[in-house]
Amino acid sequence: MQRVLFITSTRIGDAIINSGVLDHLVETRPEARFTIACGPLAASLFTQTPRLERIIVMRKKKAGMHWWDLWRETVDVQWDLVVDLRCSATAWFLRAKERRILKQSAVPVPKVEEAASVLKLAPAPDPRLHLSDAVRAEAATRVPGDGSYLAICPSASWIFKVWPAEKFADFILKFTAPDGVMPGAPVVMLGGPGDEMYARPIYDALPEIEFVDLLGLGLPETAACLERCRLYVGNDSGLMHMAAAVGTPTLGLFGPSDDRCYAPWGTHTDAVRGPATFEEIDSAHDDRRKASTSLLADLAVETVYDAAKALYERTS
Repeated sequence: MQRVLFITSTRIGDAIINSGVLDHLVETRPEARFTIACGPLAASLFTQTPRLERIIVMRKKKAGMHWWDLWRETVDVQWDLVVDLRCSATAWFLRAKERRILKQSAVPVPKVEEAASVLKLAPAPDPRLHLSDAVRAEAATRVPGDGSYLAICPSASWIFKVWPAEKFADFILKFTAPDGVMPGAPVVMLGGPGDEMYARPIYDALPEIEFVDLLGLGLPETAACLERCRLYVGNDSGLMHMAAAVGTPTLGLFGPSDDRCYAPWGTHTDAVRGPATFEEIDSAHDDRRKASTSLLADLAVETVYDAAKALYERTS
């Protein structure tokens, strides 16, 4: 038996981006058992990993003491392989036959490819989430039928990455109209706990639309529901990467984040932005993260509609 320690991200999206590397190890090391270290938000994504031995939840502490906690949890084990995608020094202080520590790229590259570079994998393996049969069966009750659903996530981790609600509503109305791309399609509304503030204006603007409200659903349950949707359209967020990872055609909406690095990954995905480049938006603000309003205002509904239509037709 081999023992592998896989250190991955705190953020949901980054953890999903890194999941292809983990899946590669699962497939190529059938004798290995896996310990996964990650943040509390991402932990539920890994509960169905084949041959999982343990998940170590790293809760951030002052002065980086969460790294000290991880070292204490893992120092007594003789690891066959330690893979660190957090670029920390922890792996150097563990007993390991082999260490692979990510070196971040100095130039913009897709984060999936950057993660794959830790094992020198080319082409990069696709992100993948392992889901239980029970979770998939439960999803079939929430999103029943043949999968002709339009999935939407109007939230993001930062307000500046959020496409305005009125534009989401206009897009949904046009896309599901009788002469639209998905006429009469039910709309699956996704988001985390507390994201009702982003969804409510859309609900209020579209009382005639059939919505399936899945706000606040757990991550594995959300992933299983996304598998059953025909198309996903949403901001640059963890759920965007989740939709791509489960194979749903995914359109990511970008502006103040860099689509060269964070565009959804895969042949069934696309990204769209307004006329301003990432560099133009970034240079216009001392710190875009301090913006209190959306920085995607230049992204037109027609632009998103055309990109979503092209992706829908390409993946039919």
